[in-house]
Amino acid sequence: MTQQKTLIITVYAPALAGNDGRPLSVIHGMEKALSGLRLEWRLSTGGRPVALPQRDEWLSKNTVDGGFPLMCNGDIGFPVTVSGSERDGLFSPGGHAQFQVHAELPLEEPVIAAATAIFESMAEGARAFWGRAAPDDAAADIAHQTAPTLQGPPSPLRGLPALKLFEDIRSPEIPYYLGWLNYWSEPAAKAIGFPDPARDADLLSRSQRTASGGWVVQLTDAPLDLDNPAHLDALKQTYERFPEIGGRSDLR
Repeated sequence: MTQQKTLIITVYAPALAGNDGRPLSVIHGMEKALSGLRLEWRLSTGGRPVALPQRDEWLSKNTVDGGFPLMCNGDIGFPVTVSGSERDGLFSPGGHAQFQVHAELPLEEPVIAAATAIFESMAEGARAFWGRAAPDDAAADIAHQTAPTLQGPPSPLRGLPALKLFEDIRSPEIPYYLGWLNYWSEPAAKAIGFPDPARDADLLSRSQRTASGGWVVQLTDAPLDLDNPAHLDALKQTYERFPEIGGRSDLR
């Protein structure tokens, strides 16, 4: 049986200040973006979906320790999950804790068609610095750009550039890595120098501005497949265009 492919979305935002309403904004935004989605279940300790009749109230009460528990749509045939956690300042740029939201959705046509809207709703709802969305297999390859080896430094696959560790990035606005879809808040876009109309015409043709002034930038028309040479080239060229991403400008 072929394992179901997933779209992995992660956004990085300023740390929660108590329960400031952002978790609910993320959940409501995802539901609005993907027709029929209702994130009204939690998982039991045994992994079984448990219905939440008063979901919004439950989420407000359980937004603690800088995040919120994993929630899902209760559909084992089309599983959608989302959770939020606090990323400790020891492992974050500038030593400041962050609010990290992580979602996984089936990489199927309804999700692919709505991916930009889902991603934007999560990033804007969390008031994120930046974020990325990538199919799980591409995300695994991209993770090698920072994963240390037994010999020490990272050993990226497919000729991709090595990136600094998250905590060594000098500013929270600087994106850590790229994906198929990329969310750059207005400060993040400014930090990396996007857009430059003369240099970014191709990227701008697949980009859209968000209500907050940020950008959702799509690298390839179809979900990123690093076995496709054109997709791999697009990823490499975008890293080359933006040396700030991953702290690489500090290594030059």
